[in-house]
Amino acid sequence: MSNKLKKISTSFQQWLLLIVGIAFIVTLVFLGQYQTKLFTDSANNLLNIYIKDVRHDIMDVTDKNLLILTRAVATEVNNADKITSELLTGMLEKYNVTEINYFSSTGVILASSNADFVGYDIGRGGVQASEFWALLGAITEYVQRFQPIGFDAQKSRKYAGVTLTAGGFIQVGYDEEAYYRAIEVAINEVVKNRHVGESGFLIVTDSAWRIISDRANNKNQPVTIVTAMTKDLTTIGKDEMFEEGIYIDGTLQRCFCMHNEIEGYKVIAVYPYSEAMVSRNVSLKVITVMQILIFGLLFIMIFLLVRRLIVMNLHKVNHALSAITEGKLETVVDVRSHEEFDALSNDINATVDTLKRYIKEAEERIDAELALAKAIQHAALPSVFPPYPERKEFEIFASMHTAKEVGGDFYDFYFVDDENLAFLMADVSGKGIPAAMFMMTAKTFIKSFAESGLSVEQVFTHANAKLCEGNDAGMFVTAWLGILNTKTGQVQFANAGHNPPLVRHADGTYEYLKSRAGFVLAGMEGVRYRKNELTLAPGDAIYLYTDGVTEATNLNEELYGEERLQKVLDIYKDATPETICAEVKIDVDKFVGEAPQFDDITMLAIRYKGTEN
Repeated sequence: MSNKLKKISTSFQQWLLLIVGIAFIVTLVFLGQYQTKLFTDSANNLLNIYIKDVRHDIMDVTDKNLLILTRAVATEVNNADKITSELLTGMLEKYNVTEINYFSSTGVILASSNADFVGYDIGRGGVQASEFWALLGAITEYVQRFQPIGFDAQKSRKYAGVTLTAGGFIQVGYDEEAYYRAIEVAINEVVKNRHVGESGFLIVTDSAWRIISDRANNKNQPVTIVTAMTKDLTTIGKDEMFEEGIYIDGTLQRCFCMHNEIEGYKVIAVYPYSEAMVSRNVSLKVITVMQILIFGLLFIMIFLLVRRLIVMNLHKVNHALSAITEGKLETVVDVRSHEEFDALSNDINATVDTLKRYIKEAEERIDAELALAKAIQHAALPSVFPPYPERKEFEIFASMHTAKEVGGDFYDFYFVDDENLAFLMADVSGKGIPAAMFMMTAKTFIKSFAESGLSVEQVFTHANAKLCEGNDAGMFVTAWLGILNTKTGQVQFANAGHNPPLVRHADGTYEYLKSRAGFVLAGMEGVRYRKNELTLAPGDAIYLYTDGVTEATNLNEELYGEERLQKVLDIYKDATPETICAEVKIDVDKFVGEAPQFDDITMLAIRYKGTEN
């Protein structure tokens, strides 16, 4: 006993250690990921703030610079005697701009530094030009963002407009080169005094990713010289944080980065990973130490408590339950160390008592139900012999011996009119209650169609169609149906996959009736069956059976077989149908011996006597 208790305790200790260890690791990983995400989101927010600040400052600088130039041009134009294209062209170099246009109060260019633009109507222009409609209303000044121009998408310009005293407005624009040259000093002032955290920084580049800020004196160089970036920034979304190796003070460091485009400029914000995560690392160290202490104490407490209060008593209960599950229902659980185990013992003992009572009641109920089912099944088959004592043209007898309380074999016979007697032998796939229920359904359909006057092949065709409907269980029926004309001895018959019957001839011998069998009933929709005929002379007989006869098996796993059946019938060639069925059953039982009966044994014999003269 002590060895078993120790083994259980050791096993519990190992499992508890594993569970606590897993819980510790999972908790630590979760907290680590949470802390990392927390500080990563913080870095993302910080970079976003700096990008937005720079964006705001650059837009202020660029808007202010261009607006100052546009106002100066507008003042000079207001003082001019005549506004001509030559006047505007002469101002380009003076103000270091790329384009000057004079719009009338109706939105038409009357003079321009570009002669091709004269006569251009703003009302017929695109989205870019239409923005300046505001200057023909109440607004006196307007600055447009840096963007591709309408007549050439490969070029970008920034435009500003100022209204004139005489009506209309002046529009001034400069291209990327003049734009960058005009505000280069201001851009450097925007970024040089900004630091992302303690050692992070911002870089401003042109549209080709050449540095125009004064970072590390690498102006007009590709940004990769400073950052050692391996990623193609053109493939990374704006305001999308990513990680990259960046040279800071000559050392390659892992950094959080983010970029965006602002008025034609590209701004890159850089924040060292080590700086962003310094607080996280300190927090994780403290958390790890606390976790070790907490989970260690938790393991020791749980193990000691569970081992003392639960494990030992559970072992006793389980020992008793093992005996019960092995079928020893007289075992009593007697663990009374604590109130809970006392209640558990009482509950288990009460459950076992109830189980024993239910088992007994269930056995009795099942026996009664099966007996009733067997009685119902047998009551559904003709069982009074002779069934038609007033009819002297034939003798008939049938018997059924089920392998279980109920089975799937069935026979039937009935007059379809005054002269014709239908007789049937059938075998349903399977055994037990399902087979019996399917048997009743098949028997009802076949009898209904036969009594309606249909021929034997039509009876099977219609019955097959009905049995296929809703046959989710996939059951099927083999059947042999014959209709005997009691005046002429003619038999019309159809075979749906059933064993061939044996026919007694005038010389007293039996032989198997050779005919082509059709497909089983309920096996497949749309099957059609064939009608066959034979004529019985007075004294001839037909013996029908199910495969429970020929496939009966003895302890040596030998089959009874068709040949032995034929020999028995030849021995009792002059016997009545009742005697034939009885002698075959006796011989089958003798052959089988002590081997259990695995299949239903059903037989029907009919002897034709002819009509009296």
